[in-house]
Amino acid sequence: MAVHNVHERSLPVPAGELAPLLDGLASSDDRLWPHDRGRWPAMRLDLPLGAGAKGGHGPVRYTVTEYVPGRRVRFGFTGPRGFLGFHEYTVLPAGDDEGAGSCVLRHTLAMRVRGSARLSWPLVFRPLHDAVLEDSLDRAELACTGALVRPARWSPYVRLLRRLAVGARRRRTRR
Repeated sequence: MAVHNVHERSLPVPAGELAPLLDGLASSDDRLWPHDRGRWPAMRLDLPLGAGAKGGHGPVRYTVTEYVPGRRVRFGFTGPRGFLGFHEYTVLPAGDDEGAGSCVLRHTLAMRVRGSARLSWPLVFRPLHDAVLEDSLDRAELACTGALVRPARWSPYVRLLRRLAVGARRRRTRR
């Protein structure tokens, strides 16, 4: 099964102003990935952001396969089993002039799913993925503008999945 999932946010700042957010992914000053207050597992890499760095967030594992500072970072999946493809953040200038006053921050996930991932993607991973990405775009908007026009809201199903995941994590920790 092929999956193509895109989340994007238009932001009223030049593309260059997003560079520090993109370039700070998985760092101690990560202002793009929504790991604050334990809302989501932090994005962690074994090396500074760059091609060859390995890591992930929660059960999702990947290797940085491409990195263009301030413009794009692509992560090739290494887990969970059955996820074959990549996800990436891209900063795109809006219009023809790269110095113009607006840009688009886009997250693209493109993969084929096989085996048990044919069920786990639509039932578990996709709703959580969609929620974490909207929270990430909220963080970008807040960092760039100081306010959120329409904050993302978790669906009741996402809240249920998160409660189940937290409960499972607590049970594993107690063992």
